[in-house]
Amino acid sequence: MNFGLSEEQELLQQTVAQFIENESPVTRVRELYDGDAPYDPAAWKGICELGISGLMVPEEFGGAELGLVDLALVAEVLGAGAFPGPFLGHALAVIALLEGGSDAQKAKWLPRLAAGDALGAVALGEESGAWDPAAWTGDVSGDAVSARKAWAPGAADADLLVVGVAGGELVLVEATASGVSIEPVDSMDRTRRFDGVVLENAPCEKLPGGAAAARRVRDAGLVLLAADAFGGASKLLQMTVDYAQTREQFGQTIAHFQAVKHKLADMAVEIEPARGLYWYAAYAWDELPDEAERAAAHAKAHLADRFMDLARDAVELHGGIGFTWECDVQFWFKRAMFDRAFLGQPAEHRERAARLGGW
Repeated sequence: MNFGLSEEQELLQQTVAQFIENESPVTRVRELYDGDAPYDPAAWKGICELGISGLMVPEEFGGAELGLVDLALVAEVLGAGAFPGPFLGHALAVIALLEGGSDAQKAKWLPRLAAGDALGAVALGEESGAWDPAAWTGDVSGDAVSARKAWAPGAADADLLVVGVAGGELVLVEATASGVSIEPVDSMDRTRRFDGVVLENAPCEKLPGGAAAARRVRDAGLVLLAADAFGGASKLLQMTVDYAQTREQFGQTIAHFQAVKHKLADMAVEIEPARGLYWYAAYAWDELPDEAERAAAHAKAHLADRFMDLARDAVELHGGIGFTWECDVQFWFKRAMFDRAFLGQPAEHRERAARLGGW
């Protein structure tokens, strides 16, 4: 039995990695950090042309009809590159339609979302900080919705919003509809911008399977965050190793110092074995629905914590420069903060995993 990636999956990761190296290097990430633009539209267009925006969309709607495993492999590479863009919100909006949309809703939106002609986003978080579908608020009356949502990634640039409402349901709202107000929020991670969404009797469409889809969307989001965290942590490890092999002190590189060697080894041991967590969680989401929810919770909790730990270690091992704006480590440190907080803190998911396991 082969527990590795297929040749096609390895090629997928290599292709996306090469694209990021050419079109969105860290110098471009820095330009976006120092500017006002939330992301590079040309880079996002390139991602869409690679087929990433429609990776899970059925072929009849112009997609590749692959699974969450493949999308998570892409998320890992995007995390390693600190790719600025609306990937996460768009991916979750697509998954919401796939899991809970009607045939008409799928036919209307999936071809445009797959091609990158329309941008999707999700508005799930509450101002109270609650993320679980059972805690969502928002009233739907007929074909209109009123709700206040916080921490919606990429909503300001989206064409379609998937909004979580009371009862754990999902509704579709066109961003240009009346009663929709979206305000950007200045967040720590400038590679993935947050927005606040206020809906006042905004026209909406319920997703017929929204109640069941909501938890699937949440779990898919946890897997993608875990994959992003793995990619980001792996990148930080490599950056720190490279720095230790070039930074000289007392006439030799700091990589020769035993304390530095031990810390680098600890970092590697912390992250590399965790790869299987997000692989399995993505596989369970695709193939083992009875195990998917708990596996996703474990993957998000563990990898988000490991990413944060490695980010702190990377800052320390870069010495005084590690705390400065000029040091590139900051991009992944702030990305780690996003991955840890979005869709719920690790402690929440550990508690939920314990309940799901009957503890």
